Amino acid sequence: MEKDTVTFAVMLSVIDFFLSMVLISGIGVILWLLPFLNRLGKLDEESMRRGH
Repeated sequence: MEKDTVTFAVMLSVIDFFLSMVLISGIGVILWLLPFLNRLGKLDEESMRRGH
């Protein structure tokens, strides 16, 4: 199979495009989850002042 063809280059570009979209979507999901994770780990300031 000859890999130096326009067809192979286009196919590789399409695969690269979809993988980029998957990666960008994954980063978007992580950024979307950060506020929820912040609420889970929220520290109670009053309990920290009491030492417990």
